[in-house]
Amino acid sequence: MEKLQYGLVLTVSVVASLGVVSFVSCIAAEIKRTREDEIKLVGRLCKLPGSHAFGFGIAALICLIVAQVVGNLVVICSHFCSREKKSSGSKAKQPMILIALLFISWMSFVMAVTLISTATSMSRKQSYGEGWLDGECYLVKQGIYIGSGILVLITVGSTLGLVIITMRKSQVEEGFKGEQSKLNTKL
Repeated sequence: MEKLQYGLVLTVSVVASLGVVSFVSCIAAEIKRTREDEIKLVGRLCKLPGSHAFGFGIAALICLIVAQVVGNLVVICSHFCSREKKSSGSKAKQPMILIALLFISWMSFVMAVTLISTATSMSRKQSYGEGWLDGECYLVKQGIYIGSGILVLITVGSTLGLVIITMRKSQVEEGFKGEQSKLNTKL
C-alpha cells in the first residue's frame, strides 16, 4: 500500500512539474515571439529573423508530450494491475468522471500540440523567398502561445485527475484485499 502511495506522489510530482515547465515555456515563447516590426520586406519577398520562441516552443512540446505519456501510462498500468489481482472475471463499470477526464485530457492535448507545433514552426528563421508557407512570411498572432498554455494546464489538470482517481482506487482495493486476507487468516 505504501508503494502505491509513493508511486502516486512521484507520478503527480513528475506530471505536474512537466506541466508547469510546459506552461512557463509557452508564456516565454509568447514574450519572445517575432513581432511585426521585425519583418523586412523587399518587394513581395519578406524576411523574418529567428526567435527564441522556437526553442521555448520545442521545450513546451517535449514537456507536454512526456507529461501526457507518463500520466496515461500510470493510469493504464494501475488499471490493468488492479484487474489482474481481481479473482472474479466481472468487469466493473467505469465511472463517467474517468471517461470525461480522459476525453478532456486527450482533446486538449491534441489541440495544444497542434497550436504549439504550428506556432513553433512559424518561429523559425524565414529567409527572402523561403517563408513558412508558399514563400510568404507568417507571424504567430498575439495570444496563440498563451492559449496553448491554457490548453496545457487543462491537459495536465485532467491527466492528474485521472492519475489520482485511478491510483486512489487501486489503493482502496489493495487496502480492502489486505484487510480481507487478515480476516481469513484469523478465521
